[in-house]
Amino acid sequence: MTNFVDKNSIVREIWGTSDTILLVFAGASAEFALNKSVDWLYFTGKLPKDPLGRLFSTVNYAKAIVFSEKEAAIKAIDNITAIHASVERKRGQSIPDWAYKDVLFMLIDYSIRSYEILERPLLTKEKQDVLNVFNKVGNRMGLKNLPLSYSEFETIREKHLKENLNNGELTKDLYKQYRKHLGFFRYKLLLESQILLVPNTVKQQMKFRKTSLLKPNIWLYKIFRNLNLDWLVKEMILPTAYKQDIKRLNITSN
Repeated sequence: MTNFVDKNSIVREIWGTSDTILLVFAGASAEFALNKSVDWLYFTGKLPKDPLGRLFSTVNYAKAIVFSEKEAAIKAIDNITAIHASVERKRGQSIPDWAYKDVLFMLIDYSIRSYEILERPLLTKEKQDVLNVFNKVGNRMGLKNLPLSYSEFETIREKHLKENLNNGELTKDLYKQYRKHLGFFRYKLLLESQILLVPNTVKQQMKFRKTSLLKPNIWLYKIFRNLNLDWLVKEMILPTAYKQDIKRLNITSN
């Protein structure tokens, strides 16, 4: 059978562990809240009721596509497209093309940033590989004029960040929901993870400080992970309701 993502792709390594995926989740949770199209995520009412669940849903869809056989991955992408089309019909409006691209760009950018924080700098060809994989998803969804090279992606990504983010009332409400669902300690940990990860444009919009308190401790976590003791850290800091979901994020690429 043909895989949607080549078995040797760096994307399978990035999305094969919960560590990197949780950082992708942290970055996306900041940018989702700031995006000018966040009202679409509020339209059904599901996001404010269960922000963690909705974000996990997005991450799980992406992860399933990365590790699926080609036909199953295409079916999953088509299902995503159909869900969005249904929401558009109910609202009587179309989700802007740039909003779809923004989500795709988040997955590309935070995949790279997360891996580089926890593992090593990626080669240019590996970053291009990440772009190519998620472009396949975007092309199947019918998105046009996606960046073909990683350098072009960087330019367009920065343009989108400057034009499509706004710290508005829904941003503030969504962060209230994050705090409500996570509790004080985990909420602070989320904020520090976001400061560690997000681009400067996002930091400025959120009025984040420049450096995360987590940065000096990354080396310590890596030691725990090398000793197979990282589960102790996760047991202490992760929400109980999502521990099984998080365990399922780990996968062995065959």
